[in-house]
Amino acid sequence: MAREQYVKQLDLLRESIFSLGEIVELAFKDSMVAVIDLDVELAAKTLALEAEVNNLEEEIESSIFDILALQQPMASDLRLVVSALKITADLRRILGLSMNIAKIPGKIEGKHIKPLVDTKKMSDIATYMLENSLQAFKTQDVELARVAASRDEEVDMLFYAVWVELIEMMAKDTSIISKATYLLFLIRYIERIADHCCNICESVIYLATAEKIKLN
Repeated sequence: MAREQYVKQLDLLRESIFSLGEIVELAFKDSMVAVIDLDVELAAKTLALEAEVNNLEEEIESSIFDILALQQPMASDLRLVVSALKITADLRRILGLSMNIAKIPGKIEGKHIKPLVDTKKMSDIATYMLENSLQAFKTQDVELARVAASRDEEVDMLFYAVWVELIEMMAKDTSIISKATYLLFLIRYIERIADHCCNICESVIYLATAEKIKLN
C-alpha cells in the first residue's frame, strides 16, 4: 500500500507539472495576441492567470517537499523530483515574462510603429519550444527535447535583427522612442522565454538519462 501511494504521488507530480505548463503556455500565447493586437481586455484576462499559477506552484512545491521528507526517493525517482523543481522554476519565470508582455498593450497608445512580423516569428518559435519541451517531459523523449532546444538559435537571430532595426528606427525618428522601447522589451522577453525552454529541455534529458548538459 505504501509503495502504491508513493507511485501515485510521483504520477500526480508529473501531472501537476504538465498542468502548470499548459497554463503558462496559454498565458504566453494570449499575451502575444494581446500585444500584437493591442488588446487591453485580453491582456487583463492574461494577467489574471497569475493567481492560478501561484496556487498550483504552491501545491507542486508542497508535494515535492513531502516526497523528499517522507519517501527519500532514489535514482530515477530522485531525478524526477529534482527535475520537477527546476522545471517549475523555469515555468514560473516564463509566466513572469508573459505577464510583462501582457502589460505592454496598456502602455502603447494608437498603433505599433511597425508590423510585428519578425516578432511574431520569434514568439511562434518560442511557443513551439515550450509546447515540445513540455511534451518531451511528459514522454521523457530526449530527442524531442534536443530538437526543441535547437530552435533557440533561430530566436536569437531574429532577436538581433529586430533589435538592430528598432535602434535604427529610433535614430531616424526620436518621436517613436517610447513605443520602440516597449518593443525592445518585448523581444527581450521572448528571447528569455526561449532560454527557459532550453532549461526545461536540459531537465528532461537529465531526468531521462542522468546526463547534465547545456543546450544554449
